[in-house]
Amino acid sequence: MLSFVKWLYLMALIVWVGELVFFSFVGAPSLFRTFPPAEAGRAVGAIFPIYYSIGYVCGIILIIASLVFLGSAAARTWWSVNSFLAAVMLAATLYAGLAVLPRATALRPQIHEATAAPEIKAEFKRLHHLAVRLNVLVLVCGIGVSVITAVRLRP
Repeated sequence: MLSFVKWLYLMALIVWVGELVFFSFVGAPSLFRTFPPAEAGRAVGAIFPIYYSIGYVCGIILIIASLVFLGSAAARTWWSVNSFLAAVMLAATLYAGLAVLPRATALRPQIHEATAAPEIKAEFKRLHHLAVRLNVLVLVCGIGVSVITAVRLRP
């Protein structure tokens, strides 16, 4: 049973950090280099619900598995930190996907209009910067989780 939990934990970590790296450094930049901003924004907007859903599922798996390891590990402090980092990752992803994304999605069609109010563009820019900061937080915490995992995955 513990071997299955290890495998599930590793798969969730690999998928989530891999998704973050690919989308942040390959997917989104490629779309915005290839297509006009409005089209690239629509494409990214279509990807985001799936992107965040993957984060939700992976986050739940990471937290549950970390708690299992915490309950059976000699290195309780490390697994406590690991559980905390996974919870921060999930909280940031939930906030980005459930609070920031809907507001940005509502504004996206308006920002490319010639008559778009400066306040709308400013609000979209603020939401975008918030989403990027949350994404960076999730990535940094994911790297932390991967380091702890490399050092301590011996529950």
